[in-house]
Amino acid sequence: MTTTLLDDGELSDAFSAGGQDALRAVYDRWSSLVYSLALRALAEPSAAEDVTQQVFVKAWQHSSTYDPARAPLGAWLVGITRNCIADALAERRRHASAADPDVVEETTPAPEPAFDLAERALVAGELDRLAEVPRRVMRLAFYDDLSHREIAERLDLPLGTVKSHIHRSLARLRTRLEVIE
Repeated sequence: MTTTLLDDGELSDAFSAGGQDALRAVYDRWSSLVYSLALRALAEPSAAEDVTQQVFVKAWQHSSTYDPARAPLGAWLVGITRNCIADALAERRRHASAADPDVVEETTPAPEPAFDLAERALVAGELDRLAEVPRRVMRLAFYDDLSHREIAERLDLPLGTVKSHIHRSLARLRTRLEVIE
């Protein structure tokens, strides 16, 4: 089994079934994203490597609880990553405060950028699940920062249709992201 032969849906199904080849493929496909998120939050390659290992160990241990119908596998892994990063930051704060309480502010990087990146990855994964037209409308609205009227003109759609796509897509994204959280 190789990652190039499986689409995300097939890989998700194989992973939830507990196949060891699927774990290898999942690692090959998403380990760089997990490592990048951890490195941004922790600013230490060795800590990022530890978190990456923890994420995939936890994912493997809980693969039977993963439900492909509830969330994309990448989003599920990002959620595990966020939890592991939070644990690593908490552990770092505990050790820093025990050693020297004045050093905590200087040695603990703010986790917000990594969590912003994690949130973006989650949202991007959910946007990819939308149908083509709503996905294009949402990307123009939120990535290109176009007004509803500009989107309507660009896509040659009625203004009301653009507003409907945005409203329904936001409601769907909100619901999906609440399930993931």
